[in-house]
Amino acid sequence: MDRIHPDLRSLVPALPQVDIAEPAAFRERQRIRATELAAAVVRPPGMAVVDRPVRGPAGAPDVPVRIYTPGGTATGAGALVWFHGGGYVFGEIAASERACVEIADVVGCVVVSVEYRLAPEHPYPAGLDDCFAALTWVAEHGDELGVDPERLAIGGVSAGAGLAAGLALRARDESGPRLVYQLLDNPMLDDRMETVSIREFTDTPLWTHGQAILGWDFYLGGRSTETPPYAAAARATDLSGLPPAWISANELDPLRDEAIEYAVRLMRAGVPVELHHRPGTFHGSNGFPGIPVSDRTREDMHLGLKAALAVPN
Repeated sequence: MDRIHPDLRSLVPALPQVDIAEPAAFRERQRIRATELAAAVVRPPGMAVVDRPVRGPAGAPDVPVRIYTPGGTATGAGALVWFHGGGYVFGEIAASERACVEIADVVGCVVVSVEYRLAPEHPYPAGLDDCFAALTWVAEHGDELGVDPERLAIGGVSAGAGLAAGLALRARDESGPRLVYQLLDNPMLDDRMETVSIREFTDTPLWTHGQAILGWDFYLGGRSTETPPYAAAARATDLSGLPPAWISANELDPLRDEAIEYAVRLMRAGVPVELHHRPGTFHGSNGFPGIPVSDRTREDMHLGLKAALAVPN
């Protein structure tokens, strides 16, 4: 507790205990909590929010998305396709309500939040396939959404950020939609779990070494073969040609080191990177509204995203 930032210490006792050993049961508890928190979010006047399904991957169900369009947005706005967190095992659109409303309002972009399939019922590549399908749909329906398909960003938190990193690799390799930015908040990137931080933080708030093991086991379906880089972006050997990145790494997060190492590798590959690390923060703490250290991180994220999605001169 002494290492946690003073702004955050009072929150720790009330934080939920994350235990995904029984995914379905934990998922249901989190869904109730996420729904309650989403209901408390006040959407700005004029913001349009629409739920709809989009065509899923071949042979798979449609993918639910929630589209946030801020009031007064001109046709041809930039767009962020967003993926919620949850260790690849839990989470839903409602869990990202506050983040998506805030981004759409502050940045002035359209935000499309994606309800991808979850492990262990749907291991890799199901979730990534859903995210790729949603991104492709956004790129192909710019006129309908009032979006410029040349100004698309992707992003997420935790496992959602891991999906965004894998999606950036896949979009590059498969000539998918052109991306101008990838926003990786506390990304879950490396199934090898050999870093100092992943080994050290066995009892930290919201995410631990033990939960990371379970998340990867569920997502990768038993690891019978070598993990592909689209599943765990840290395994990619070639990071050249990827979109510029905004990356956060929190000091007391088991995922800290893999985020920092990925950022450094992107830099070495010639990719512009904005890397943020704040002492005393822990996994997921960037999302707490009204907490100064968290607010500063999100302000930096909004500034980076706003610059990336700005209309070119």
